[in-house]
Amino acid sequence: MSAARRAGAAPAGGAAGLVLRRLGQGAGVMLAAAALAFAISQFAGDPVSAMVGLDAAPERREAARAALGLDRPLALRFLDWAAAAAQGDLGLSWRLRIPVAETLAGRLPATVELVAVSALIAIPLGLAAGTWAGLRPGARASRALAAVSLLGASVPTFVIGLALIQVFAVELRWLPASGRGGTVDLGGWRTSLLTAAGWASILMPALTLALFQLPVILRLARVETAEALAAEHIRFARARGLPERVVTAHALRNALPPVIAASATNLGALLAFSMITETVFQWPGTGLLFLQSVEAVDAPAIAGCLVLAAAIFALVNLAADLAHLALDPRLRG
Repeated sequence: MSAARRAGAAPAGGAAGLVLRRLGQGAGVMLAAAALAFAISQFAGDPVSAMVGLDAAPERREAARAALGLDRPLALRFLDWAAAAAQGDLGLSWRLRIPVAETLAGRLPATVELVAVSALIAIPLGLAAGTWAGLRPGARASRALAAVSLLGASVPTFVIGLALIQVFAVELRWLPASGRGGTVDLGGWRTSLLTAAGWASILMPALTLALFQLPVILRLARVETAEALAAEHIRFARARGLPERVVTAHALRNALPPVIAASATNLGALLAFSMITETVFQWPGTGLLFLQSVEAVDAPAIAGCLVLAAAIFALVNLAADLAHLALDPRLRG
């Protein structure tokens, strides 16, 4: 059953009930992420050795354990950690020796801009191509688009990235192969979108992420458009002799809201896949920070990345639901 058909009936409690349920689900996700992050921060690696060294005397190690609060009951440590995390205190990075929250704040702009630029490429192109293919389901070009999108969805992200580097950085030498250049500081937010060098450095990573997302949007738009055109009320409108452009406009109003909402939700998946892209292009975002922290067994940084990812994913899903509510009046009850 398509998303458009599932959206046909208003949810119990109307729009307010849907928003409250999504807030509750987001709170559950955050609680689970906090528990996982706390477990990692406590049991991944040895914070005492990271603090005083492996050869420290037993008395010094015990003092370090007391200073870190490791001699207290586990439940109390979790409550203290969660209270501190809610205030933005995610501990000190063992690898960098600076607060994790400060590190994440410095890396987050790079990831946000990478995901935003890739979405600006993928969503309009995917919607346009998928809608066009859905309006012509039997055409050869439509079937070819479906086949190409399936092929694109099956190619790993790192393969796309390496191929782009080979063509545009090695062979043509048009774009830099790695790094983030041309950044400008705007009140604590370092952006690469205000300079030519910044756009040159972000273009290949963003295109890599876009080519991962575009086939999903294209196929969803194609299916939703074709199903909307086959709906009973559309067939009835055609039987009454309504102009085809009017019929198509009615069908698209039903097909596009779930596609746009699903595209917004897919931004959460982009955050996960961005770590692969950031690694290939050495893009200094939160994804690269996470992998570097895993390699160094930097438990506080790993925990901080997980909490940040869960918070962003919950907010993105809530925004997608609100967008769906705004676009589809049937959901408002």
